[in-house]
Formats: sequence, structure tokens, C-alpha cells
Amino acid sequence: MLSYEELTPPERALWDAFPEGRRVDLRTGVTEADDPADGARWGAGRTVRAAVVAALLLGANDEERSGAVAALRLVGARVSGRLDLSGAEISHTLSLEGCRLDEPVRLYGATTRTIVIADSWVPGVEAELARIEGDLDLRRSTVAGGALILINARMAGNLLLMGAEIWGPNEWAVLFGGLILEGSVFGQRLVTRGGLRLPGAQLLNGLFLPGARLENPGGVALAAGAVSASSVDCSQGFTAQGEVRLRNARIEGLLTFEGAQLSGDGTALDCVSMVVGEFDHRLAAPPSGLVDLRSAQTTWFRDSERSWPEKVLLDGFTYGAIRSGGDPAAGGIGVTRVRDEVARRLDWVRRNPGYAPQPYEQLAGWYRQLGHDDDARRVLLAKQRHRRLTLSLPARLWGYLLDVTVGYGYRPWMAGVWLLALTLLGTVAFSTHTPRPVKEGEGSPFQPFVYTLDLLVPIGDLGQRGGWYWSDGGVQWLAYLLIAFGWVLTTAIVAGVTRALQKS
Repeated sequence: MLSYEELTPPERALWDAFPEGRRVDLRTGVTEADDPADGARWGAGRTVRAAVVAALLLGANDEERSGAVAALRLVGARVSGRLDLSGAEISHTLSLEGCRLDEPVRLYGATTRTIVIADSWVPGVEAELARIEGDLDLRRSTVAGGALILINARMAGNLLLMGAEIWGPNEWAVLFGGLILEGSVFGQRLVTRGGLRLPGAQLLNGLFLPGARLENPGGVALAAGAVSASSVDCSQGFTAQGEVRLRNARIEGLLTFEGAQLSGDGTALDCVSMVVGEFDHRLAAPPSGLVDLRSAQTTWFRDSERSWPEKVLLDGFTYGAIRSGGDPAAGGIGVTRVRDEVARRLDWVRRNPGYAPQPYEQLAGWYRQLGHDDDARRVLLAKQRHRRLTLSLPARLWGYLLDVTVGYGYRPWMAGVWLLALTLLGTVAFSTHTPRPVKEGEGSPFQPFVYTLDLLVPIGDLGQRGGWYWSDGGVQWLAYLLIAFGWVLTTAIVAGVTRALQKS
């Protein structure tokens, strides 16, 4: 048990100030001299033992002062020794500002009020299973050599990491797995050397990392698999050196990467089976690794031409609405019908490796929902052309025939073009030659136009095809070819239209 006589002058000042919650400021006023990064050189006049801090928080000088609330508020001090409050029940606020802590702060299983370690230098904060009935404030602090650990902790307030720098000892700098946070994580301009890991965390009011920089090259920069959050903001220059993993995440509101830069080896962004309300994927530059959106679901999706790498996994990705770049009020798909936009969407879908029908059908369904049936047919035609590449040679040849004749049934007007062209060809060719009747004096007079139609249309009889024949071999072969073209054209029309009707 510490006695008052054993305390140094700065410790006595802190002891006396504690019952009234007054700040004890040990700074010199010289910026360079007050930098916590150099706090290891601060002498006895600016040093407070961690044991004294722990004793006060645990009730060593817990006398009540009328009109005051006891709290420990220390500024510009070096805290020597290990501040270990594991399992403690602390009913007072702890505030350390501009301080240098020699060893990690240990809060394993503790129950505390608000904890402030702002503008400070600390080797780590270990708070597994802690219950914090307030905020944990590490704004502009440097956590160097040890991780920030809140595994399976529960917090009633906010986690404040704005401007903080956390240098992890290994792959992970921040460990929040299983954290239940009733407030928000505010990490504007946060810098980590090592990944930020929070699988299964429940962030009831969101994760905000605009302008943050997470560095874990070759590994995972942000591991948020199965996280549950109201919103996730990784925008305004957010940078991830390493994979961003949101597999199975559930985000009720907005997930935004607007203006972000994603760099991953192999995979840059993993959103497999993610469910999100609004997804803004307008990156500052194409990610260096692939983007995996398989089986992800979003109500509203937005991207830009800079959003996509060469490879995007889209099979099973569903969206209720989709827009591209610019001002949402100005339009995008569904507001302004720009044909080049359809081409850009098809290029996006084709970035999915191999052939998968679902991305095409999802896009076509979106166009149909808007009443843009022409664009939907264009997408489905592109799907058939892509599928053709996976077929055997005979099937590919048949596919080419369906494509050039009726556009796989999505362009039936092409059959009319072929019919008109062949009718003109036959009419002109047959009008310059005289056929011979099969039976003299019988049948209707020869009419080149009707005769050509009778050859081209295999169903029915217009009374011309069987009544005349040609002595000129070349013209007779033209008649045979027209009959063959008629059968091929009719078969293609039936097959193509049947396919289109079945898909509808």
C-alpha cells in the first residue's frame, strides 16, 4: 500500500487533484521537449509511477468532495512501470494526454468508465473482455510495438482513433474480433502498420475510416468478415495496402469506397456473400488485385470507370439499382439511356473469368425493370455470344448461324432483312431468264417475285415452284440455294424465337 510520504512531487500533485478531478499538467510549454515520442528522457519531475495511477483508480484516495467528481487527469507525464488494471472495477474516468507510457496498458476483463489516452505514446493497449461504460479515446496517439486489442470487449460509447498511428508487432495492429460497440469507430486519418482485424464485430453505429491508411502488404489490411454494422465508410483517400475482406458482412446502410485506393496481392476486395444497403464503389484508381463480389447483395450500387481491375468475380452478385459515376441527380443507368453505357456494362460483366450466365441475366433484368427492353435484349445477345465460346465446333457453327440470321432470337428483324435481300436477288435473277413450264398450257403465268417467295418459304405453296424449271444450270442452282436458305432461315427463326420466349 502506497503512503503519501513515499510519493514524488508530481505524484503528490496527482494524488491531491484526484478527488476534485483536476488536471495535473507537467508540460514545459516547449513543443520539442513535450513530444511524447521522446518521453523516455523525461526526468523525475515529469514521471509518475503506474502503481500510483492504479492505486488512485482503485480507491486509494477516494474521499468525496462536495461539488466535485473524482477523476484522474494527467497531462505531459511519463508513466513508468506497467499499468495493469486487469479484472478491476473502475468507477472513475482515466485521462492521459500528451503522456509517455513505458509499458502497455492492461485492461483484461476490466469494467471501466471513459478512458482517454490522447496525443500520447503507448506500447500497446490490451483490453480483451473489457466492459467500457463510455468512450475509449486514442486520438492522435502512437501505439508502437504492441497491438490495440479489444477482442470480445463491450463498449457503451465510441472508439476514437482519429489521427492515431498503430504499429503492430506482427501481422495485426488492431484486433477487435467479437467487439460489441454501441457507438461508432471513428478512425479518420488512422494509420496502421499491420492489419485491422474485426471479424464478427457488432458496430451498431458504424465504422468510419475516411482518409485512413492500413498497411499490411502481402496480407490482409482490413479483415471484417461477418461484421455487423450500420455503415462502413472507407472513402476520401482511404488506402489499403493488403486485402480488404468483407466476406459475409452485414451492413444495413452505406458501404462506401469513394476515392479509395485498394492494393492487394491476388485479391484486393473480397465481398463474397456480403449483404449491404448501399454500395458506393467509385475508387480513385483501379485496384491492383481482383474484386470478388460473388453472391453479394445490395439494394443500390454505384461505380465508375476507375472501379474495376482486369478480373472481377460477379457470379451471383445481385443489385436492386445500379448507377455509374458523376452526380446521382444527373442520372446513370436507368435515368439517362446512353448506348455507350450498355457497352461499358458489358465490358464489366465480361471481366468475370469464364462464362457465367447470371451476371448477364441480372443486368438484363435491371434494364427490363426500367422498361429498356432493347438494352436488355442487347445484354442477352452478348450472353449468347459469350456462351458460344464454350461450345463444341458444330454447336459454335450453329450459334454463328443463329447470330447472323436472327441474333439468337433477340433481333428477329434480321430475318426480314435476309428475306428481303434474298427476295430481291431472286427476283432480279429470275426476271432476266425465261423458265420452261413443267406442263405446257397448265399453271399460272411465271412471276419472278412470287416464284422467289415460293422457293424461300418452305411452308405452303404459291403455285410457282412446282410449275417451272430451268434449262440454265446456273439459274437452277440459284433456285436450289434459295430453297436451302429458306429452310435454314426458317429453322433459325423458330429456334431463336423459341429460345427468346423461353427466357422471357
